[in-house]
Amino acid sequence: MVEDSVLLLRAQAGEMAAFEQLVERHQHKVFAMTARMLRSDDDAAEVVQEAFLAAYKKLPEFRGESAFGSWVYRIAANYALMRLRHRKVTAQVEEPEGGPEFNERGSLIDEVADWSPNAEGQTLDAELRNAIDEASAKLPEEYRQVFLLRDVEGLSYEEIATATGDSVPAIKSRLHRARLSLRAAIDRFYADRAS
Repeated sequence: MVEDSVLLLRAQAGEMAAFEQLVERHQHKVFAMTARMLRSDDDAAEVVQEAFLAAYKKLPEFRGESAFGSWVYRIAANYALMRLRHRKVTAQVEEPEGGPEFNERGSLIDEVADWSPNAEGQTLDAELRNAIDEASAKLPEEYRQVFLLRDVEGLSYEEIATATGDSVPAIKSRLHRARLSLRAAIDRFYADRAS
């Protein structure tokens, strides 16, 4: 299989087939990330097209300081975040019911029990994954975005800050709150399972 770096050089030289191979290699992963962010396959498909079109237009500027996949991934994350911001501007967004509640100091209001001893040695099964998915869907949008970008997609704090336009400390704070909320959901899952 031809390396991405070789395909990239060919694409930069104007070889359309090389760029098409790069798209084919990376489109599924980019689509999965944007679909999780946007909660819409249709919106995700549009963002993937926009991201690869933008990448194609910027190919001459790409210097290879990161891998092609990482570069196009960041472009797609930026487009997805712009689409989410546009949604907020054009429609009044209500906080989902059952989301986490925080006090004025930013701490989770409900105390989270230490469930780790109960979970030792257990693997995540389908029920727990569903509980985590449901809990992450209830997170406020800015917490859910950061959680998905950092813990699911593996972007660095700096990459998320660049994509969102927020500071690294703000990103870390949101991620901490998202993790606390998800931990509370996992606690409820194990408590319900035990009873």
